[in-house]
Amino acid sequence: SPTDRTTEIGQLISSYLVKEKNLEDHTIHLLFSANRWEHVPMIKEKLHQGITVVVDRYAFSGVAFTSAKGNFCLDWCKQPDVGLPKPDLILFLQLSPEEAAERGNFGHERYETSSFQEKVLQSFYCLMEDKTLNWKTVDASKSIEDLHREIKSITEETMQEVQNKPLGELWK
Repeated sequence: SPTDRTTEIGQLISSYLVKEKNLEDHTIHLLFSANRWEHVPMIKEKLHQGITVVVDRYAFSGVAFTSAKGNFCLDWCKQPDVGLPKPDLILFLQLSPEEAAERGNFGHERYETSSFQEKVLQSFYCLMEDKTLNWKTVDASKSIEDLHREIKSITEETMQEVQNKPLGELWK
């Protein structure tokens, strides 16, 4: 799940995503960001213990989705997440919107329409132009076994490279 739906903020986001509740676009964007900030102490604690942290989605997803809505510039969307722990690696699992739509449960949550997903994809491409971040694109149409093997290999390589590197801050 892209958000931790167990916190109060997470529950609010969840009811929005399943279309039970309507929230103004700026509001929902800031709530997604707040949900990430809620986890910063835990993320930092785990990292200091030498534990590798894997996050599904993170800030880039929030920025890509909100900026795809139209009257939002990428820069405004990034601001609430400035200063979050900077990931050592960002894996972008590339799948065409057509293939994504064929996967189970597509269309049940807000944002799951093909035209919107196309705009989200364009926003992700803009984000990937940031050379201060370590983006790696992986072909997600492969078999689960091949995908697992490739992700494991990229991850292990990155872990070796960043072993003694201090924790950075996102977009700072």
